[in-house]
Amino acid sequence: MEAKGSRLPNPVTFVPDLAEIGGALFKATGNGSVPQSTIGLMQLRAGQLVGSTYLAVLHSGNLRRAGESEERIAAVASWRDAPYFTDAERSALALAEAVLTPNPHGERVSDDLYAQASEHYDDKALTTLTMAIGQVCFYVPLALIGKPLPGRSAAEQWT
Repeated sequence: MEAKGSRLPNPVTFVPDLAEIGGALFKATGNGSVPQSTIGLMQLRAGQLVGSTYLAVLHSGNLRRAGESEERIAAVASWRDAPYFTDAERSALALAEAVLTPNPHGERVSDDLYAQASEHYDDKALTTLTMAIGQVCFYVPLALIGKPLPGRSAAEQWT
């Protein structure tokens, strides 16, 4: 059953600064310190973790257009045992999961996880990964509350 429309109309019509904020976040995470494919994989995982079809479809499509294989895209949900990811990508995916998944036994991002990630990323890259998680999380409320239509162009997703 296809949705007839989003819950909210285009939020930029009401808060035009959203376009500028989105552009600034995109620029900040596109600084070259982390491969865009890694950021895309991480953001896809974030969309999956928060249960947003819109974000999962959006980031899957972005990865596909960037030339990622269907195997890698499909395996993001089970990345821990999938053979398709580098150790650096696994660290980035682990960071996204740690930030977005409650840990009943202590802090979400342990010192061990941070140390593992710093083996693959310098301080600028770790900051970029952190901002990439924040970038997708910035849109989570709009995705879950506004419920834009997945797989549609920007002009058609908010109806």
